[in-house]
Amino acid sequence: MAARAASGPPGRDRSGLATRPQHVWVDGRLVATDRPQLLVSDRGFQLGDGLFETLRARRAVIIEWEEHLARLVEGAAALRIAVPSPAVLEVGIRELLDAEHCSGPGDDRLAPGDASLRITISRGSLDQRGTLPAGWSQARPTVVIQAWPWVPPAADVLGRGLSAIPSALRRDPASPLAGIKATSRADHVYARLEAEATGADDAVFLTLDGRLSESTSANLWVVSGSELVTPPRSAAILAGTTRTWLLADPAVAAAGLRALERDLRPSDLAAADEAFLSSSVAGIVPLTRWDGRPIGTGRPGRRTEALRLAREAWIDRASLTGRRAGDPAD
Repeated sequence: MAARAASGPPGRDRSGLATRPQHVWVDGRLVATDRPQLLVSDRGFQLGDGLFETLRARRAVIIEWEEHLARLVEGAAALRIAVPSPAVLEVGIRELLDAEHCSGPGDDRLAPGDASLRITISRGSLDQRGTLPAGWSQARPTVVIQAWPWVPPAADVLGRGLSAIPSALRRDPASPLAGIKATSRADHVYARLEAEATGADDAVFLTLDGRLSESTSANLWVVSGSELVTPPRSAAILAGTTRTWLLADPAVAAAGLRALERDLRPSDLAAADEAFLSSSVAGIVPLTRWDGRPIGTGRPGRRTEALRLAREAWIDRASLTGRRAGDPAD
């Protein structure tokens, strides 16, 4: 028989810290995760009519907040959904981080609070049926913020790297939705199911004309010689914040690389020296197998590892110098 977990409050370890989320922030108030939170008529549930952002916080400082916010506002404008003010979102984030014990200052009393955050905004609840029924423009958006203790990629994943396959789904670069992080994610789920069926960790989308786009939840990078290459925005990608950092941060040059955007084909990934995926929450994670074959040596590369460590060090510095969520702006 398996050993029983240490006794304590449900969902908390012996130190009192949450092992799973206890609260969610919904439309201005904290709600227990085991209580009803949304109406069944909410458009986000019914149609995936909404958008979201996933991001990290450390010491209650939202990492790359301005860039995430700009992308959220841009997507909301395209879908004609109202977004609360940044101040309202920041207060919600801070209340949630405090409630989840994920806002530690990083001193001798309490470890720095590391959290993964998700902000979801749907069009709201409508009683009428239909894709765009009468009165849709008067719907009050639903705003939800969730927080989880941030957990880095597992050591075995970082040690062996991820494997990926090409998805059968194709991306249309001409679609006006290509750069919007909408809650309609059936294509991403389908692609991950494709990967699951083959024993791979992830799937990579290609464009209609066969160029590499991105994985189901991250941007794609290829290391070839001294070049660090990622597909351009014209390849129907969602430009992530870690991607922006890699294109501009001196850490790339320190690793002996030159970062650039360029169209890539599956053959470029197969012939790469190293490859990795990047996202705001997982960070930089090595990609070592493509379509059943090893990339480079088939092991995580030293330059990928150097960039992963540089990124985490940068996040820590940013959390020490940045403004904590909910604090007055300077």
